[in-house]
Amino acid sequence: MTRYLSTLALALAAAFLTPQVKAEKVIMYREGQLVNPHDVAAVLGNKTRSIRLLDDAPAAATPTKYVAAAAAALAKTSARSPARAPAAPDDGPADASALSLPVRFAFDSSDVLPAARSQLDALAEGIKLLSPNSIVTVEGHTDAVGSDAYNLELSRSRARAVRDYLVQRHGIDAARLKTVGYGEARLADAADPTAAINRRVQFRGS
Repeated sequence: MTRYLSTLALALAAAFLTPQVKAEKVIMYREGQLVNPHDVAAVLGNKTRSIRLLDDAPAAATPTKYVAAAAAALAKTSARSPARAPAAPDDGPADASALSLPVRFAFDSSDVLPAARSQLDALAEGIKLLSPNSIVTVEGHTDAVGSDAYNLELSRSRARAVRDYLVQRHGIDAARLKTVGYGEARLADAADPTAAINRRVQFRGS
């Protein structure tokens, strides 16, 4: 009995001391779905949250793809707490860390296509609900197709294109929108480096 209690105590201690890798809760929108500006503001208003814009993401993508990398890391550290799948838009932004929008660009280009504009317009309205002093960082990401140097520049130009759209069409102060490109360095789905989910622009409140 004593040995059992000692083993149990060690197991509990390990559970508390072992780092836990938690997947983001993502509110995933499909192309054409209505984006609520208040949800945008609720996510961006928290400095630890972010908005992920997905380029050409399929409408019926399986939720597990959005947390594949985190789930793999979690499996190595703990088998007790499964990774959380992205939430549907109806779940709301209460504890969400990201919003996913299927932003489309012209092929091999940073030109924002008309199909993406209605959701970006709602996104802009959400940014306007934030404090005038708030800063939003626009992060560009690509998949692994092409060279590192090419993808890095493409990610930067796409982040700038989204920033310019928000500034020119919605009058958001350019000083509030910082841009950075990561190329293929931060894949959302490392298990499938060419997946559409990796081609995205991410907005982070700061």
